[in-house]
Amino acid sequence: MEQLASQLVPHELPITVAHPVLRSWYAVYTCANHEKRVAEQLAARFVEYYLPLYNSTRRWKDRRVQLQLPLFPGYLFVRIALCDRMQVLEIPSVARLVGFNGTPTALPEMEIETLKAALETGIHAVPHPDLKIGCRVRIIAGPLVGFTGILLRRKSKSRVAVSIDLIQRSILVDADSADVEAVR
Repeated sequence: MEQLASQLVPHELPITVAHPVLRSWYAVYTCANHEKRVAEQLAARFVEYYLPLYNSTRRWKDRRVQLQLPLFPGYLFVRIALCDRMQVLEIPSVARLVGFNGTPTALPEMEIETLKAALETGIHAVPHPDLKIGCRVRIIAGPLVGFTGILLRRKSKSRVAVSIDLIQRSILVDADSADVEAVR
């Protein structure tokens, strides 16, 4: 019996190690204001996740409070093999994995990695509603190079609303007008 167990373990381990491409990033839709709770549960289950946060100052009656809020309210991202999706879906407050026709859709690996890298540089980003009007632009320089979005102008600053189309959420980032080009 002991010999049989030792033969099974080496066969299970290389599958995950040898095939890391089977794991993709998926958007997880959560109940309202439960993103951090879901992230805690994912961590307890050793599931790789990414919950981008931003700092927000809120004024209450007697004081001001500095909060860390989700950059994409109602969503976080997990990197899993699709066959392991039940580990995520069994968590209370998880509504579903985002996709089409009941099938979860993987996000481009580069999109999440670029977003992570940009936010680690300290770029100022806040949630912004997804926009349908305005000029579409591509960021050609800076930490978010390659992303496309909608150009907004506020006073003397240019800003770009960058969207993650799959979850229909956007963030607003400051951009120098020399760092964007029109998308035709």
